[in-house]
Amino acid sequence: MLSIESLCKSYLHHQAVKNVSFHVNENECVALLGPNGAGKTTTLQMLAGLLSPTSGTIKLLGEKKPDRRLIGYLPQYPAFYSWMTAYEFLTFAGRLSGLSKKKCQEEIGEMLKFVGLQESAHKRIGGYSGGMKQRLGLAQALLHKPKLLILDEPVSALDPSGRVEVMDMMRELKKHMAVLFSTHVLHDAEQVCDQVVIMNNGEVSWKGELQQLKKQHQTNVFTLSVKEKLKGWLEEKPYVSDLVYINPSQAVFELPDTLAGRTLLSDCIRTGLTVTHFEQKTESLEDVYLKVVHA
Repeated sequence: MLSIESLCKSYLHHQAVKNVSFHVNENECVALLGPNGAGKTTTLQMLAGLLSPTSGTIKLLGEKKPDRRLIGYLPQYPAFYSWMTAYEFLTFAGRLSGLSKKKCQEEIGEMLKFVGLQESAHKRIGGYSGGMKQRLGLAQALLHKPKLLILDEPVSALDPSGRVEVMDMMRELKKHMAVLFSTHVLHDAEQVCDQVVIMNNGEVSWKGELQQLKKQHQTNVFTLSVKEKLKGWLEEKPYVSDLVYINPSQAVFELPDTLAGRTLLSDCIRTGLTVTHFEQKTESLEDVYLKVVHA
């Protein structure tokens, strides 16, 4: 669907984006992650056609100069004419996207219902909350039925329930189009994305499937709790390293692999220890993200 190769953007002596390359497949949701100043917004603006790249290539459906009407774009801070109603604004946006007046009328009601604004369709946008404006911006980006939907921080202005609703919408949308979005809310990315692209200082630090990213950075840290005392016994095991006691009956340590975990449990049973808890630490997306960004 979308192919980006060696994308660069420079401003005088500052290179905001450096040799960024990644792909987005059809019906796939890709999350663009990274700290402030990583180059995420600049990258998305180039993909949306709002900025011209200094160098590199962008191909949409194999075309270097794609029809921009195939793209839907929601900026982080969408701007509206406050004196317009939602219905009037979507009519205006739809006509700019090449839709006929009749087609706009057919699509607007359905789109407002999809984003939960049908009851506010004829209310002036100046009276909308930040969350309502974000929903209206999403409706504008979807109105012309794009093949690629680009969202810059789509949940930044939403409360927790609003974020959940937008994530549900994105799950539904990726059945019909490719979705590329940037976010600082890593939990949201974990819920909905198929691939992640982590940027830092204008460059891609890591890209690939989310589960692959977690697996690559998985640690062999384990927690063991028993009813008896572990202290004085566990440190004698040659396969245990970096041992830290939380209390005499609970410890955190590293093992070379999961096979050593089975060996440890067998040793506990033979020794007569009563195991109450044994767990391998699971890396969250936040843990892995921090490792990649600070590597």
